Amino acid sequence: MDIIVGTAGHIDHGKTALVRALTGTDADRLPEEKQRGITIDIGFAELELEGTHFGFVDVPGHERFVKNMLAGASGIDLVLLVIAADEGVMPQTREHFEICRLLGLGRGIVVLTKSDLADEETLELARLDAEELVAGSFLESAPVIPVSSVTGDGIAELRGALAEAARAAAGSKQTYRHAAFLPIDRSFVVKGFGTVATGTLASGELREGGEIELLPEGRRLRIRGLQTHGRTVGSVHAGQRTAVNLAGIDHSEVARGQVLAAPGVLRPTQIIDSRVELLAGSPRPLKSRQRVRVHIGTAEVLARVAVMNEAGELPPGERGDVQLRLESPVACRFGDRFILRSYSPQQTIGGGEVLEPHASRARKRDFTHRAGRAALLSAAKENPAELVSVFVASAGERGPTAEDINARLGLSAGAFGEALGSAKGIKPLGGMMFEAGVAERLSARLLKAVGEFHTREPLAAGMPRETLREAAFRRLPAEVFAAVAEELITAGKISVERDLIRLASHRTELSPDERAVKEKLSAIYSEAGLEPPKLDEALAAARGGLSSAAARKIFEMLIRSGELTKVTDEYYFPAASLEELTAAVRKFAETAPDRLIDVAKFKELAGISRKYAIPLLEHFDRTRVTRRAGDKRLVL
Repeated sequence: MDIIVGTAGHIDHGKTALVRALTGTDADRLPEEKQRGITIDIGFAELELEGTHFGFVDVPGHERFVKNMLAGASGIDLVLLVIAADEGVMPQTREHFEICRLLGLGRGIVVLTKSDLADEETLELARLDAEELVAGSFLESAPVIPVSSVTGDGIAELRGALAEAARAAAGSKQTYRHAAFLPIDRSFVVKGFGTVATGTLASGELREGGEIELLPEGRRLRIRGLQTHGRTVGSVHAGQRTAVNLAGIDHSEVARGQVLAAPGVLRPTQIIDSRVELLAGSPRPLKSRQRVRVHIGTAEVLARVAVMNEAGELPPGERGDVQLRLESPVACRFGDRFILRSYSPQQTIGGGEVLEPHASRARKRDFTHRAGRAALLSAAKENPAELVSVFVASAGERGPTAEDINARLGLSAGAFGEALGSAKGIKPLGGMMFEAGVAERLSARLLKAVGEFHTREPLAAGMPRETLREAAFRRLPAEVFAAVAEELITAGKISVERDLIRLASHRTELSPDERAVKEKLSAIYSEAGLEPPKLDEALAAARGGLSSAAARKIFEMLIRSGELTKVTDEYYFPAASLEELTAAVRKFAETAPDRLIDVAKFKELAGISRKYAIPLLEHFDRTRVTRRAGDKRLVL
C-alpha cells in the first residue's frame, strides 16, 4: 500500500529535519534552501515500513511560501502536524492546520519536535497548546508524540504510529474508482530524456507508452517513461509520487497547476458551484463580487465569488453555497477540495468542496434550485450512481450526455459504466439522458402539439415532421425529437405517413357540406377521365359555400386516399384512368417495333390532345413506365 504523508507547521519548527530523521533523506533540494536553512519549495522523501510505502511531502512553513505549501498538500493521505516543543503553536501552525482541515484530511499525527530543547513543563504546555488547537477536529484523537530529530528520541514511536495509521487507512483510501488524475507540482528537463512532470497520482493508473491529456490545454501526449522515487517502473497507481517523462512537448509548456489526466474524460472549467466554509478567524465576511485566490490541486487561480444567498455574503465561521468564477480555466472533479485566500493581503480565509465543476452563471432566481442540488449532491457523495441521477435530474430538459456527466465525476470507464447502469430514474433519448419524469413530459408535449394541430386542421392528414419538431422541440437536438417520436410510434400513440405525423386515434370526420364537396370533386375528375380541368377550375366548381382553403383540404384527401394522382401542379388525374392508360400503352408495346411509342400514337391510344399527352408522358417517364429515346419513348 502507498501512503502520502505531508508535513505542516510553522517555519523553523523542524519539519525537514523530522523527515530526514525518519527517512534519511534531505528533502531540501534547492541551493537557496541549503544556504538559508529554510524550506522554500516542496520536497520529497520515502520510507518502507511494515509493508507500506510512505511518500513524504515536505512543505515550507514561511507565510510567503504558503502557496507552495498548498501545492504540496494536494493528494496527501496523512498529515504530520509539526509543533516545536520549545515554542508551541504559532501563526503558520494554525494556518497549516486549518488548510489541512479544510482540505478534508481524515488522519494525522501531532509531532512535538525539538523535545531535547524543552523541559517537562514546557513540553506539557506545548502538548496542551496542541490539544487545544485540534479540539473538535480530525486530529482530536490523534497521537501526540514528542521527538528529537537530533537525539532520535521518539522517532521509533513515531514510526510505529505511522504504521498504525497506515493499517487504519487500508481499504478506505478511495470510496470509488476515478480515472487517472495527476496534479503537476514540478516540471523540468532531464538530459537525454526530455520533459518530466512530477506530482502525486491522486487516482487511477498510468502506464509507460500510454496516452495522457494535459489539462486545461487539452493536449494529448504519450508517456515515454515513468518513475516513482527514482525507480523506473512500467506503471504507477493512485497514491504514488510519480515522475512522468512526456514525449512531444517542451518543458516550457508544462508547469505547476496543470493536470495530467485520462484522455477525453475531464474538461476545463471556469465556473464552479461549491460549498464553502469561511474560517471563524476571517477578518470580514465573504461577499459577492469579492476577488479571491483559489488553490485547487496544485493550481492557484484568481476568481470572483457569487455568494448564493439573499444577503450576498457569508459571515466568518459559516458554511454556504458559493459560485467561483475563475479568471483562467482549471481541471477539477466533483468532490475536489480547495482553499480560499484573500486577494490582498494574502491570507487563508476558508475552503470548500467542488459540487458542480461545470456550472452555468448563477442568478438570484437560480439560488433555491442550486441550493437543493447542492444538498442532494452532498448527500450522495459516496454513491456514484446517485450522483449520476442528481446531475441528470438537475439538468432538466438540458439533458446531459454520458460524457457530460463523467466530465464532472472523472470516473474510470468501468466505474462510470457501473454507476450509469445502477442510476435510477434515468431515460436515454437520442444520445442524451433525462430524468424519467422529464422524458414523460417530452412525450406529452409532442402528443399535445399534434393534438392541437388536429384541432386547428381537422382535415389535414397530419402535422409535417419539421413543423412539429420546431413547435415542440426547438431547443433540443433533432436526435432527441426522433427518439421520442419513435417511442410513441412503437407504443401505437402516433403514426407517420410520408413526412406527416398524426395521432393514432385521429379520424377525419366531414360535415355534410364537406362530404358534398368531396363527392362533387370526385365526380368531376371521374367524368373528365384523362382530360381533367385545371385544379382551380375544379375547386371553384365544387366548393359551394366552403372557402377555397377548406375545399383544397378536401381535395388533398382525394390525393392521400389514392383516388387522384398529381401529374403537374395544375393537372390531377383519376388513378383508375392512369392505370387503364398504362395497361393500354404496355399492350401496344408488345406489338410495336423495339417497344417504342411516339407522341402521335400515345395521343391516339389515350384519346387526348397534346395539351394532356406531353404532361402524361413526362409523368410516365418519372414513374418508369416509359423512358425517353430521342423523339420517342421506350415502354419499360
